[in-house]
Amino acid sequence: MEGIVYLYVFVLAAFTGYEVISRVPVILHTPLMSGSNFIHGVVLVGAMVVMGHADPDSPVQLAIGFFAVFLGAANAAGGYVVTERMLAMFKSDKKKGGE
Repeated sequence: MEGIVYLYVFVLAAFTGYEVISRVPVILHTPLMSGSNFIHGVVLVGAMVVMGHADPDSPVQLAIGFFAVFLGAANAAGGYVVTERMLAMFKSDKKKGGE
């Protein structure tokens, strides 16, 4: 019965996330992504904690944990790369001092 509840929560979270993101104007996607980079770090820490509690004798649990940590790290790094590119768009091309 617990598996059904977990599946229900996952489907509900996926549907809610899709509905929330689909209603955000296009111009706000990048600033919102840069503002939520800390969430990616929390997800990464959570994946590492869960992987730390995996059974060392279960290669399936370790593989899923490694995959979760890898995806969390890639998500966090990608968020920071996009943020840097966004901030570079606002830098001035003019040199200081009127040169």
